Amino acid sequence: MIKVENVTKKFDDFIALKNMNCEISEGCIYGLVGSNGAGKSTFLRLITGIYKPDEGKISIDEKPVWENQEAKSDFVFVPDELYFISQATLNKMAKLYNACYPNFSFERYKMLVDKFGLDPKKKIASFSKGMKRQAAIICALSCQTKYLFFDETFDGLDPVMRNLVKNLIFDDICERQATAVITSHSLRELEDTCDQLTLLHKGGVVFESDVQNLKTSLFKIQAAFNIDYDKKLFTDNGIEVLDFKKTGVVSNSIIRGDKDKVIEILSGFKPIILDILPLSLEEVFIFEMGEMGYKFEDVFEKEEEKNEKK
Repeated sequence: MIKVENVTKKFDDFIALKNMNCEISEGCIYGLVGSNGAGKSTFLRLITGIYKPDEGKISIDEKPVWENQEAKSDFVFVPDELYFISQATLNKMAKLYNACYPNFSFERYKMLVDKFGLDPKKKIASFSKGMKRQAAIICALSCQTKYLFFDETFDGLDPVMRNLVKNLIFDDICERQATAVITSHSLRELEDTCDQLTLLHKGGVVFESDVQNLKTSLFKIQAAFNIDYDKKLFTDNGIEVLDFKKTGVVSNSIIRGDKDKVIEILSGFKPIILDILPLSLEEVFIFEMGEMGYKFEDVFEKEEEKNEKK
């Protein structure tokens, strides 16, 4: 288990993380999402012992991370900005990783090289951006560590390679009970990947939840009735409505609660239409954050506008 307790990290006058707390259980895929500058990369550099927290403490399996070689041998980190030894080939990088990690498997390394279709004797400097990330992922997964940390994991990968990487990470979680921590600025990227999701904004945790519970507790209902009705038809019958829109006789509502119970209540009014529609993870976050007083646009869209102006 990874424990982060009251961790703060500052760079001059800039506070990258402030009083952050979280626990990451074994055998899960933990997603960290947020806009650029939210603190995701700083978080990974702290739990991998690259940075030392200014306040608070971090432990992996009850061992402190900072300047602890024993703890560091249990994880591998693929950063956003990749680094390879000058003039190195993939084979040379594999030998370096083998010297650092006791569980490095050349058998798995060769299997992964074949799956990704890279030339292990070719200099990595000649690879494209996506191929360099594939090379880093191959080396990381060959280490067979208990914990895997990926910063902007899918950056530069085409859809086929993204699916391959996701499946390989799933395999490690299922077969070895490994734990993966993945960062991204895209909720859509992590929607079908993670068991647990944390949203970071301005160095703090805005929202943290189990993905499955998060997606099943909120749902959308499209309904129509032969009677004149409005939102009160739902709320007066004990249904929690987060959003309600009606066009003609057809309404679309975002509901929080027990899906079967809500269907049972509404079925009693003999609806013309009663459909349960899935919500995307982004939609779930929008409404959950709204309940906490945050505007989703303030966290993501304004950051995108800044990037467009650059």
